[in-house]
Amino acid sequence: QVQLVESGGGLVQAGGSLRLSCAASGRTFSRSAMGWFRQAPGKEREFVASITWRGGSTDYADSVKGRFTISRDNAKNTVYLQMNSLKPEDTAVYYCADARGTATKYAQGYDYWGQGTQVTVSS
Repeated sequence: QVQLVESGGGLVQAGGSLRLSCAASGRTFSRSAMGWFRQAPGKEREFVASITWRGGSTDYADSVKGRFTISRDNAKNTVYLQMNSLKPEDTAVYYCADARGTATKYAQGYDYWGQGTQVTVSS
């Protein structure tokens, strides 16, 4: 079993930056595709970014392209989400997820989830 713990969320002004981290425990991290999702009040959970197990391929939602960067350090069992030029519409709880397989934008493709970290962007 894999356990994921997100950190790095907080309250920032529009235009600011945050770096989220997801620390993983278990045996599968280095061989698993990872993803970030977010859920805002009154909205369904939506895809943000994904990365393959070697880190050689990434994918992003159109709403965050050019502003967010996903990366991973398998030696440290950690995946990151660098968020720049934040907008109020980025406000949400951000979740890290482990696919135990192929990277995908669909939440149903992920087997393990963290408990989330709150990101609030003020205008």
